[in-house]
Amino acid sequence: MDAAITMREAGLIVLGIGLIILVFYGAYLIKNLAATVKSVNKILADAEVISEIAAKRSKDVDKLIGDATESMGSLADIIKGNQSTVAALTSIINAFGSLKNLIRIDKKEGDKSKKK
Repeated sequence: MDAAITMREAGLIVLGIGLIILVFYGAYLIKNLAATVKSVNKILADAEVISEIAAKRSKDVDKLIGDATESMGSLADIIKGNQSTVAALTSIINAFGSLKNLIRIDKKEGDKSKKK
């Protein structure tokens, strides 16, 4: 009994083998894609936390700059003679107090991040 394979049958066999390889490769690709999506989700969650911290810090710095600007304005008014010395010193002390509070908040949050 002779078994002869025609060109058409040989082509179908090659296509079938290629299709099986393609299915296995697709399954492998989907498995790796799922792991990648999980990693990206973790990175995005961390980025969200960092963005919130940066937004809070920028508000603190904005308030500090506003206080410093007010203090410098008060100092300029003293130089011009438009305001009492006591009021200007009070404004400067308030600005330094705001700076001290900002540094204290930064140290507390730095300690919390080290504990994690």
